[in-house]
Amino acid sequence: MHARPSCSHATRIPSHVTLSLAALFAVLGTAAVAQDTEPKHAPVAPPGDTLTAPGPLAHLSPRLTRRDLANALKLVADWQLDRMPAGPQSDWTWAALYTGFMAVPDSVAGDKYKQAMLRVGEQLNWQPGWRVMHADDQAVGQMYVEQYFLHKVPRMIDAMRARLDTEIAAPDPTDPKRPLWWWCDALFMAPPVYADMAAATGDKKYLEFMDHEWDITTNLLYDHSKHLYFRDASYLDQHEKNGEPLFWSRGNGWVMGGIVRVLMRLPADSPLRPKYVALLKEMAAEMLSIQGKDGLWRPGLLDPGAYPLPEISGSAFIAYAMAWGVNEGILPRAVYWPAVQRAWAGMLTHIYADGRLGSIQPVGAAPGAFTETTSYVYGVGAYLLAGSEIYRGVK
Repeated sequence: MHARPSCSHATRIPSHVTLSLAALFAVLGTAAVAQDTEPKHAPVAPPGDTLTAPGPLAHLSPRLTRRDLANALKLVADWQLDRMPAGPQSDWTWAALYTGFMAVPDSVAGDKYKQAMLRVGEQLNWQPGWRVMHADDQAVGQMYVEQYFLHKVPRMIDAMRARLDTEIAAPDPTDPKRPLWWWCDALFMAPPVYADMAAATGDKKYLEFMDHEWDITTNLLYDHSKHLYFRDASYLDQHEKNGEPLFWSRGNGWVMGGIVRVLMRLPADSPLRPKYVALLKEMAAEMLSIQGKDGLWRPGLLDPGAYPLPEISGSAFIAYAMAWGVNEGILPRAVYWPAVQRAWAGMLTHIYADGRLGSIQPVGAAPGAFTETTSYVYGVGAYLLAGSEIYRGVK
């Protein structure tokens, strides 16, 4: 989730999805022309802040009734919507928020948030971010394709489709430690967009490419004994103070969110589906075993005592994935729904009376400093995803 140089990997994509060199130059040239239509590198609005003098807490009810869930969702969503920047934002931080707004059920004023996202898409001219080979600048495509599913307007996905086609046409990077999606949270940024595009167009090449690149990232970063992802290759040998490997809760939460959003689009008979279901089960079981007494997860997953505060953006994505797994019959309700309940109750204790959601770590790549009042838009997006999925599972 940082702007880093392009990377490389020795594995190549299947020959049936590659283009000749001449065709590749043509595609890249077309993409360059298309970029001329997008807003010219508008400054990224600050995605969050920390208050030194917070107001009172909201003291929301943790009961899992639709009324109580709707109240908790609207309070935070409205607070964040009122603070949307004047200029359109395609950055990953805001893209994660957009997914949360799009998830809010219509019975919880969801149409208001979807209309707000429609305006954002129009302001952005439905363009991806400016970096062609970077997952962070594709994340906004999740909102674009969801809007396309609602309105069936091709221009909502045309530019993003061209961007994905450009990436598919390019050869795989050659540095084994810097594959295309070299950081684990990229698995939330890009793969769901590819899965969405496959569903929107019926073209399986998007799933084939997504699965190919997911495997490369997993082979590099996934620990098969801990059932967790290292943030990137630079963390493979880093450890917590207690000697355990360093696994970042936010990065792993985002991976779980990415798994869910890929599975949402995979057909029931897809041969790819069992692998992602198995991965979700493995990670969910690990998260269940290390869930905090307050229902949340600390920034460093395997040394919770070293961190004074839970981290909400990672915790919310974990809760979202567990709730979705239960709702889809992938995870046993008797085992995981109580964990979802504890996580939701824990998140509510970090909401202020005005709707601010706190205890969210700022932009980073590993556990870092933040306070009870620190609020960032991607954490709000994760919270809205979790609350909306819990709402779906409540009758």
